[in-house]
Amino acid sequence: MAGFVLGALAKAKPGRHEKRRIVVIRSFMAVFCQRAFVTREGGDFYQFLSATASLTGTGEYGTVPTMRTIAWIALVTCLAGACPAQRKSPMAPIEDVPGLPRVLLIGDSISIGYTLSAREALKGVANVHRIPTNGGPTSKGLSNIEDWLGSSKWDVIHFNWGLHDLCYRHSKSKTQGNRDKVNGSVTHSVEEYSANLKKLVLRMKKTGARLVFATTTPVPEGEAGRKVGDDLRYNKAALAVMEKHDVAVNDLHGLMAGKMDQFGTRPGNVHFKQEGSSLLAEQVARVIREVLAGGSE
Repeated sequence: MAGFVLGALAKAKPGRHEKRRIVVIRSFMAVFCQRAFVTREGGDFYQFLSATASLTGTGEYGTVPTMRTIAWIALVTCLAGACPAQRKSPMAPIEDVPGLPRVLLIGDSISIGYTLSAREALKGVANVHRIPTNGGPTSKGLSNIEDWLGSSKWDVIHFNWGLHDLCYRHSKSKTQGNRDKVNGSVTHSVEEYSANLKKLVLRMKKTGARLVFATTTPVPEGEAGRKVGDDLRYNKAALAVMEKHDVAVNDLHGLMAGKMDQFGTRPGNVHFKQEGSSLLAEQVARVIREVLAGGSE
């Protein structure tokens, strides 16, 4: 089946479908070369889609072109034998197990990558929910925090904003997500980031939940829209906010510092392979256990 589809795509006439055909072919290559995270034996299908979208050079984090591309990737992945019919989405809502504390994960694609593994690690310990989207920059957090918190009681909120705040974008950039650290403008200055974080922390504190801030993971060399070292500057600003408001910290940056070559999806990319996401999930689960037990990191 896979060979038939690839053959048909290869013979198709060039034109407006050329780019789409290239995307599909690359998606097959990702499956069979195991450059993505999902296999017939298991893995995180959502991460596979994210990684394969990055391989194809499509838009970043849910733009319309990306969603169209993801539909194609899902199709060819099913044909390749890695159909996610039995796989869970980290975005899908869960039903609470009565009597267990409730945990909310807030974050971007890094947190999406570790959600399922963290949830599994905390099975029987806590009901681990997450926001139903990529958390984006702090401005998106401020616009959506009321909906994300809802009216339910939360025992722990584990959160991060950062990678989207420090990202430079330019409307004319052809790079994934319009990233451009040379000609673009930063999404939020470190001062704006700090002010927004303060507002978010104060709002989340009103829930009565115990808060845990996860430091922003490293920016590797060669990232098109992010400057090496900004992760440290923004984390420094964030840690000042957390110290002032007595918020526990989960140092995911420290966990992954110096390890992007080993655990990053590819050079110049902020995302993680399955092994990296699993490592993040282990620490997230451990810290949440400690906070639930009355301690903090």
